[in-house]
Amino acid sequence: MRILCSNDDGIHAEGLETLEKIARELSDDVWVVAPETDQSGAARSLTLSHPLRVRKVAERKYAIAGTPTDCVQMGVGTILHDDGRRPDLILSGINNGQNVAEDITFSGTVAVAFQGMALGVPSVALSLARFRREHCHWETPEQHAPAILRKLLDKGWDKDVVININFPDRTPEEVTGIELTAQGARDKVNLFAEERTDLRGRRYYWFGFDGTLSDPADGTDLKAIYEGRISITPVHLDLTHEKSRQEISKLFD
Repeated sequence: MRILCSNDDGIHAEGLETLEKIARELSDDVWVVAPETDQSGAARSLTLSHPLRVRKVAERKYAIAGTPTDCVQMGVGTILHDDGRRPDLILSGINNGQNVAEDITFSGTVAVAFQGMALGVPSVALSLARFRREHCHWETPEQHAPAILRKLLDKGWDKDVVININFPDRTPEEVTGIELTAQGARDKVNLFAEERTDLRGRRYYWFGFDGTLSDPADGTDLKAIYEGRISITPVHLDLTHEKSRQEISKLFD
C-alpha cells in the first residue's frame, strides 16, 4: 500500500512526524508532501495567483510553498504521478488541536482529506485535542491509530466520505473508548480577535480561541473528546439542507 501523508501545520510539525510513524506501521511505501509553513485554518484554499515552489526535504519527502490542498494536488497529480503510481491512502495530520464541530469547515487538516477524496483516494484526517497547553500527548494517536486505521481499511467506506478522527487530550492509558460520532455544534463562538500594538504604536489584531468548553449533545465528536474517547466521524461535502430545499421549492412551483 502506498501512503501519502500531509498536514496543515507544516513540514516541520511534530504531529507530521508522529503521522509518519503511524503510516510506517501500515506500509513501507510512505511519502510526505506538506506545506513549507504553517497553514492552519486554510480550509480548501488553492494557490492561484503565484507559482508553487517545491523543495525536496529528503527521499520521498517534499515541502510545498502553498496550502494543504495544493500539497495533495501536487502530491497525487505531479510528484507521485512522476513516480508512476498514485497513493492508495492519504493520511492528514496529526493536527495540533481538535478538528470537530464547526472547526471542520475551516480546517486545513480535514481539507487535505477532502482533496484526497475528490481525487478518488481514500482519505483520513487525524487530530489531537489539546486543552492543556503545556504538553501534547502525541503518544496517544501513535499507540491507538494503527489498529483503528487497519479496521477502517479492512471495512472500507463510501467514495464520497472522509474519515475524521479526533484523539482526546489524554495519555494512551487514560483513553476511555472509541465512539462513532456525529459532527457536533458549540453553543457559543469562542473565536475572538485580540488587539495588540506593534513597536511603532500601530494597532493590529490576532485571532485566537478563548478555550471555553461547550455543552454538547451525546453522540457528538465534542462530547466524545471531552469525556476521553476517540471520536471517529464520517463526513462528506454535501452541504444541502434537504428540509429547507423542499420547503423553499414550494415558492417556485
